[in-house]
Amino acid sequence: MGDLEQLRQEAESLKKQIEEARKAVADTTLAELTSGIEVVGRVQMKTRRTLRGHLAKIYALHWSTDSRLMVSASQDGKLIVWDTYTTNKVNAIPLRSSWVMTCAYAPSGNFVACGGLDNMCSIYNLKTRDGNVKVSRELNAHSGYLSCCRFLNDNEIITSSGDTTCALWDIETGSQKTVFTGHTGDCMSLAVSPDLNFFISGACDWSAKLWDVRDGNCRQTFTGHESDINAICFFPNGNAICTGSDDATCKLYDLRSDQELTSYSQESIICGITSISMSRSGRMILAGYDDFNCNIWDTLKAERIGVLAGHDNRVSCIGVNEDGMAAATGSWDSFLKIWN
Repeated sequence: MGDLEQLRQEAESLKKQIEEARKAVADTTLAELTSGIEVVGRVQMKTRRTLRGHLAKIYALHWSTDSRLMVSASQDGKLIVWDTYTTNKVNAIPLRSSWVMTCAYAPSGNFVACGGLDNMCSIYNLKTRDGNVKVSRELNAHSGYLSCCRFLNDNEIITSSGDTTCALWDIETGSQKTVFTGHTGDCMSLAVSPDLNFFISGACDWSAKLWDVRDGNCRQTFTGHESDINAICFFPNGNAICTGSDDATCKLYDLRSDQELTSYSQESIICGITSISMSRSGRMILAGYDDFNCNIWDTLKAERIGVLAGHDNRVSCIGVNEDGMAAATGSWDSFLKIWN
């Protein structure tokens, strides 16, 4: 037991060193720095489109980089690609497993991916010669459910899983290039940095981690939440990350000073956060909650500045499109709504 005790003490002293290093660079607080800035006025967005067609709970959505097309995944066993301008369905893809938890649109617009309780990431080619969408790859190596997936390009995708790991895949060969291990609870969410060199993951060990895609190492770990982290996203310039947790708070962490900047919560909000996204400027955080609403926060002032209310069940996914002109929400009420 002596060795274990020694290692434990060593770990504790290292943690203290990290704490001290963080304090040393904390020369100001976000509240102090933004004291001269006015709160964003009340934000009132309207539902511009309602996308109807799914027959069961919607679990995920992801915008295409063209800011017009969007893919959504529902437990009716369908992946639908929508034209959000016309509300038409461009593709309706029947899935082999209806227990889908995530979906992703490739930056090129050529592929979509999904996965869930089948422990697999299925890649679908949207641009086949005959026009029929079909499975081009099934990536199968995780020993737990697939919670999130994001393309880097047409041949690389990153997945996070309930087996506590994340993985970088070579789609062509169907093999894992890198496995990212370090979380001690189910990985729930991931987001890729704007430069595609890093990604962040949020997990049920109450921590968020920053990983280097190139060498597979964990660069930073952020703690402070008091429950599972369900959702995570990058600040638009890639210098900060935002997390949403079952503890009913969102937090903003700065990567360069390696610490929490602020927390977004209200005593009246007691339910967990399911999904999170930021406005194009980063000034607003949009977060979906278990109470059927989506709250909008002023990133700098940490005050609630708006609510998107319109769903009749839990808001399970949210996303702001690339040009920043619209936000989409998906819900267990089987509808998707486009707001601005």
